[in-house]
Amino acid sequence: MSAASRNPKLNPESGSNAEKDPNDWITGDEPMTGAQASYLTTLSEEAKQEPPPQNLTKAEASKRIDELKRQLGK
Repeated sequence: MSAASRNPKLNPESGSNAEKDPNDWITGDEPMTGAQASYLTTLSEEAKQEPPPQNLTKAEASKRIDELKRQLGK
């Protein structure tokens, strides 16, 4: 299988890069994005939890989003 056929952008049937573990993200240690911060704040409010710290990494924010979504049944 060629590299192009494994690329999810060129061949969606090859699998999604959205399934990659946040611990394996190349940019996972960068600061969370504005969209992540906003969504985390919204989910935290819905779950009646404290707002998230603003110094989370992208990977940490993704894990918290997944956990809050699980708690909220989303």
